[in-house]
Amino acid sequence: MLKKVFVAPDPGRARLRWASRAVLGIGVAVVVCLLAGQSLAGAITGGLAALLALFTVTDATVRGQALTTALLPVVGLPVLAGAAALHPYPLARDLAFLAVVGAGVYARRWGPRGHSLGVFAFMMFFAAQFLHATPGRLPELSAAVLLSVLGAAVVRFGLWCYERGLPPAPAAPAPPAGTGLARVTTRQAVQATAGAGFALLVGELVSGQRWYWAVGATWWVFVATASRGETLVRGFRRVLGTLLGICLGFLLAVPVHGAPVPTAVLLAVAVFGIFYSAPVSYTWMMLWVTVLAELLYGLLGVLTPGLLALRLGETAVGAVGAALAVLFVLPVTTHATTDAWIQRALRCVHACTAEAAARLAGSPTADPAPRVAELEQLLGRVRLSVAPLVHPLNPLPARKRRARQVLALLDDCAREIRGLVAVAADPEASHDARLATACGRVEAAVEALTGGDATTTVAPAEPPASPALAHVHGLERALAALAEQLRAPAYGV
Repeated sequence: MLKKVFVAPDPGRARLRWASRAVLGIGVAVVVCLLAGQSLAGAITGGLAALLALFTVTDATVRGQALTTALLPVVGLPVLAGAAALHPYPLARDLAFLAVVGAGVYARRWGPRGHSLGVFAFMMFFAAQFLHATPGRLPELSAAVLLSVLGAAVVRFGLWCYERGLPPAPAAPAPPAGTGLARVTTRQAVQATAGAGFALLVGELVSGQRWYWAVGATWWVFVATASRGETLVRGFRRVLGTLLGICLGFLLAVPVHGAPVPTAVLLAVAVFGIFYSAPVSYTWMMLWVTVLAELLYGLLGVLTPGLLALRLGETAVGAVGAALAVLFVLPVTTHATTDAWIQRALRCVHACTAEAAARLAGSPTADPAPRVAELEQLLGRVRLSVAPLVHPLNPLPARKRRARQVLALLDDCAREIRGLVAVAADPEASHDARLATACGRVEAAVEALTGGDATTTVAPAEPPASPALAHVHGLERALAALAEQLRAPAYGV
C-alpha cells in the first residue's frame, strides 16, 4: 500500500504540485480568517471551505474552475444558514440533511460543476453539525467561508495557477446516459438518501452527539462511484483508512494535546497527505482525513481515545448504510456499468484509428490527439469500474482473471493506438494502401463488439508494409482476443 502512494507515477509532478498548492491555499485562508478576528470555530470552517474549493473543483478549463469556485458560497451559505436555523429542531434538521444528501448526489448529472456544488452544500451542512452552529454564530461562519474561498482562489488563480498556459484538461467522461430511474445519478440519489437515512437513525442510537459522522461516511462512499461493486469496495476502503488513521492518531494527534504549533505543522502534513494520495489510494486519503479530524478535535479540546473509537463505529455504520442501499435499493450492477464504459472506450478506439488514418492519408483537418486524451480518460473510468472485480476480497477467481484479461487487452488497444498516432504525427510517414482496408476491419470489429455480436476478424498473417499498418494489425488482434473474453456470461456483481 505504501508503494501504491509513493512509487505511483506522477507525470509532471502534478500530484506534488496539487498537494503543495493545497497546503499554501488552505494556510492562507486560515491566516486571513485569524487576522480578521475569527474564532477557532471560524478558522476551522474557513479551512474546510478552502480545502473543498481546492479539492472538489475539477472543471476542464481555468475559467470554468474560477466560475465554479465563485458559485460555491452561493450554494453553500444558504445551506449553512438552514442548518444553523434548524439546529434546535432535530426532526426538521434530519429531514433537511437527507434532502441535501439526495440533491447533492443528483447534481452529479450536471458534470464536474454539479458534483463540486453538491459536495460543498453537503459539507456546509456537515460543518454546522461538527461545530454545533446556531443562528447567532452564522455571521461569523459565513464571513469565514467567504474569506477562505477568496483566499484559496487568490492562490489557485493568481499566485500559483500552474494550469494557465497548458492545454485544457480533457473533460471527465459523463456517466452513462438515461432517463428517469434509468439514469445512474438518479438511482444513486435515491440510494444515497436511503443509505444516509439508515446511517442517521443508527448513528443517533450509537451517539446522540456524533451521529453526523455516520451520514458523512455514507455520503463519501457514494462520491465518485457508479455501481454497487464500486460502492462496496469504497466502503471497505473507507473503514480501513479510518482504522489506520485512528492508529496513527494515537501516535500523532493524542500526544500533542492540541498544542497550537505542533498541531499546525501536523495539519499541514495531513492536508498534503490528503491531496497527494487522493488520486491513487482512497484508503490512504481516508487515513489522512481521519488524522486531520483528530487534530481538529484536539484543537477543540475534546480528543480522547473513546472519541476515536466512536468515530470508527460511526464510520462502520455509514459504510453498512451505503452497502445496504446499493444492494437493495435500485441496484446498479458492476457488469452493466462496466459494459457501458467498455463500449464507449471501444467506440473511441475506432475514432482514434479513423483520425490517425485520415492524417496519414494527408487530411489537413484530422487530429487524433484529442481522441487519444479522451481514450485515456475512458480507460481510467473502465479501471475504476472493474476495480471491484479484481479486488483481493473478490471470492470469484474466474471472474477476477477474466476482468484482468479484459483490462490487459484494453491496455493493448491503447498502446497500439498511441503507436499509430505517433506514426501519424511524423511528417515523413507515408500512407500504406492497405491501411484503409485494415481500418475498415477495425470499424467492423468495434461495431460487432458494441452491438452485442462479439465476433471479429483476425489481422492477416503477412508482414505489414509500414509501421502504421503494424499498429493497426496489433489493434485487430487485441480486439479479436477481447471478443473472446466478452462472449462469456456477465462478470459483474
